[in-house]
Order: sequence, then structure tokens, then C-alpha cells
Amino acid sequence: MEKEGGFVDRPPLLDGSNYDYWKSRMRAFLKSIDSKTWKSVLRGWEHPVALDEDGNRTYVLKPEEEWTTAEDELALGNSKALNALFNGVDKNMFRLIKQCTVAKDARDILKAAHEGTTKVKSSNFNFLPLSLRMLEDESIQDYHLNILDIANAFESLGEKVSEEKLVRKILRSLPKRFDLKVTAIEEAHNISSMNVDELIGSLQNFELVADNRTEKKGKSIAFTSSTKNDVVLGDCVGNENLSKNLVLLGKQFNRIMKHVIRRPRPNG
Repeated sequence: MEKEGGFVDRPPLLDGSNYDYWKSRMRAFLKSIDSKTWKSVLRGWEHPVALDEDGNRTYVLKPEEEWTTAEDELALGNSKALNALFNGVDKNMFRLIKQCTVAKDARDILKAAHEGTTKVKSSNFNFLPLSLRMLEDESIQDYHLNILDIANAFESLGEKVSEEKLVRKILRSLPKRFDLKVTAIEEAHNISSMNVDELIGSLQNFELVADNRTEKKGKSIAFTSSTKNDVVLGDCVGNENLSKNLVLLGKQFNRIMKHVIRRPRPNG
């Protein structure tokens, strides 16, 4: 089981199989550096160029030593973002972006490689689970995590699933042991305004109460069984003692009868 924690001073690592996970964490990491760093990823960066006599831009790249303070700050933001992206991918992923000098270009290449074009996105929908059916032995917590994974997968392909749609889908996908709870929720709440976290919290509470009742019932059955065994055992012990007493009484009766038989009778 993965126990890796996050690092506030180190970018997350993209290994080719964890893009959804990496994308969210890398966004947060870039924003945490500073505003210019994140905006360089959004807007891109262009190398400053020299101006002609009329102040118009030319195609001549401006030497770094001639950059203005504002141009220096924009370039620094791009460099910070590019450095984070370079250090946030493994060697295989780095091969895709190693020639990039602009952070936005590197981000766009990684995005296209993992999310694909519109055509690729459409085909990827075929690989997403069509059913959100909860397993009989699955807990609400585990089921919730699976739901989030599926919702995030849809969102990464540009198809955001609404809260209402998820809530209704979850209510239709629960096992029969939740039937009473589902009915109660549908009667007491406005499903269209209910969010997933609220629903999951209510289901977890129901699950906890149901599990506690099952546990107590199991203990009660075990206690009853134990009590019955004790009674049967007591009866056996009592019967055994009674049998021994009857045997001893029989032996004493036989000795008395033998003594009576052997006693000489008086002459008449």
C-alpha cells in the first residue's frame, strides 16, 4: 500500500502512469512558488527582442544584459516553472520536453501526451467504467474513493460530472442492504441540491450503525449458545451424579438383603 507523503519543496514525479495525480499536485506546486511562475505556464514566455528606432519590435533577440527589470522577472518566472517541470518527470518523460525552453510548451507537450487530442479523448471514454455498482463486501469509504477516481478520469478528458448526476448514480448503485437508507434519503432530501460529500457522510453513518448492530447480534448469539451449552453440561453432570448415587444405593440394598437372608430363623 502506498504511504508516500507530499513534499512542499519538491515537485511531484510523473512516471507516465500517474498523470491525473501529478497534474493536480504540480499545479499546486507551481502556484506555491510565486504568481509569475504559474502565469508563465498559463501565458507562456517570449525571449525579449530589440526595438528599432521607431520603437517597433524586431526579430533580433535582445541580449540578456540589456533586459529590463520587468523582462528579467518574466524570464525568471519561466525559468522557475521550467525547472519544476524538468525535475517533476522521470527520465522517459524528460525525453519529451528536454528541448523546451518555455515552460508552457513543456506543459502542453506532457498534456497532449497523456490527455491526447479531442479524437483521442473521445476514444478514451470507451475505457472508463460504465457502471458505478458498489460491491457487496465493499465499504462506503472504498466505494467513495473509486467514485472520485472515475469522476477525475472523466474530468481529465474534459467531461466534468455534476454533483447531482453523481449523487443519483450512487443512490442507484448501492447494494440491497442500503435500500432503507436510500428510501429515507430520497424522501427527506432534495437530491438536486445534495452534494456527494453529504451523501457519503450519511451513508457512512448508516453503515457504522448497521455494523455495530450486526456485531452485537453476533455476540448475543454466541452468549446464548454458550449459556445453552452450560445448561446441557450441568444437566449431564447432574445426571451422572444421580446415576452414581443410584448405583451406591443399589449396592447397599443388596448387602442388606444378603444379611437378612443369611440371618437364622427362630425355631417354632
